[in-house]
Amino acid sequence: MRLARGLDGVIVNADSMQVYEELRILTARPTAEEERTVPHRLYGHVSAGQAYSVARWLEDVKAVLQEIEGLGKRAIFVGGTGLYFKALTAGLSPLPEIDADVRAHWRAEGISRPPQELYAELMRRDPRTAAGLRPTDPQRIVRALEVVDSTGRPLAEFQEDPGQPLLAPGLWKGIVVLPERATLHARANARFDQMLEMGAVNEVARLKEMQLASVLPAMRALGVVPLLRMLEGQLSREEAVERSKALTRQYIKRQSTWLRQHMISWKNVKI
Repeated sequence: MRLARGLDGVIVNADSMQVYEELRILTARPTAEEERTVPHRLYGHVSAGQAYSVARWLEDVKAVLQEIEGLGKRAIFVGGTGLYFKALTAGLSPLPEIDADVRAHWRAEGISRPPQELYAELMRRDPRTAAGLRPTDPQRIVRALEVVDSTGRPLAEFQEDPGQPLLAPGLWKGIVVLPERATLHARANARFDQMLEMGAVNEVARLKEMQLASVLPAMRALGVVPLLRMLEGQLSREEAVERSKALTRQYIKRQSTWLRQHMISWKNVKI
């Protein structure tokens, strides 16, 4: 917020979960007051019922960059989704069109079969792509199965072509904010407690009413599954809270690994 005010900038969302309209609290989206104070773009602009992707985000970013340029302002991308930043600055691999019947088949399989079973199927048919995915990531597993089934070629093969970046080298500056791990864990725990006080359970209850497929990206937002299980009587409140905090710590570790591997040239700022 201070940077945007100082540079006459527009804050653009680069977080894959803050795009969802129904998840303001649980994804710690900017408040309505913050959005009134400084211009924000691509926050809460997509329904949780949509399978939003990095490719769609890039298309939205193109329009936003044109708008910001027309206003004579600066774009300030903020978020925690490393793949969004990588696509923005290095390009996104052009992927093939998927046969509609193939897509419908694997989307249904993604709902009816456990992720580990789908991962085993992918490992059998496309071990190269499977090696780079987590067995608990149904969205990316299903996507890889769609590609190999529709084209006969591994998804990893298509990903070797990086495509063209939206931001050319030399036209942007990258900053990675790195709190100490212990401090970050403490802040994440405190933030989740605050989310509960602000109504995160009611937010998840509204998602439950929408009867969304479990493979949709929004259903993987941190805290959604444990709180859903609490609402269904499968977990106590204490168990749901501890599970959500544990998942957040695991994500922090994965995110830190990504930053070290893919943003090594970015300026690091300790706080």
